[in-house]
Amino acid sequence: MTDVRLVGFEELSATALRDRLLVRRSAFWSGSALDDATVVGLHDPLFFHQFGGFGALALSADGEDAGYLLGVVSADRLAVVHAVAVHPSWRRHGVAGRLLGRFAALATGLGARAVQAVVVPGDTAARAMGARFGAHVAPSAGHAGASADRMLLTRTLPLP
Repeated sequence: MTDVRLVGFEELSATALRDRLLVRRSAFWSGSALDDATVVGLHDPLFFHQFGGFGALALSADGEDAGYLLGVVSADRLAVVHAVAVHPSWRRHGVAGRLLGRFAALATGLGARAVQAVVVPGDTAARAMGARFGAHVAPSAGHAGASADRMLLTRTLPLP
C-alpha cells in the first residue's frame, strides 16, 4: 500500500480537475483497451460537477495526481464505478484499491447494496481488480449497443 492522500472531488475545482486529467489522459489510460474518443467520453463534465461528491483523486505526498475514480450511486441503491485510472508510475501500489474502498464505503453509507462496473471484455486490469474485490463477472451482450458487448463486475456491499 502506498502513501497517497484521497481527496473528494467536492473539495476541488471541477472544471480545473477535469481539464488537468484530460490533458494527462494518455498516461493515465496507457495500456487501456479503450480508444481516445471513448476515454474523453468517460470524462463528461457531469461526473465532475453534479456527481463530484462520489469521485476522488489520489494525490502523492508531493501533490502529483496518482489516480482517480468517477462514480455515482443510483436511486435504486447501485454504486456504479464509471471510471478508475491510475498513473503508470503508481500502478501496483494499491491506489486503485484505496479509491475503490473509499467509494464503496461512501456508497454503503448511502444505503447502496452492491457496487458494479461495466468493462470491455478485454480489460484484464479491471477484471483483475474485480477478482481482488471478489466481484462476480457476467457477460452482457449488446450492453453498449449492437455488437458492443461488455462484462459486468458486481460485488455486494459492504466490502470487508
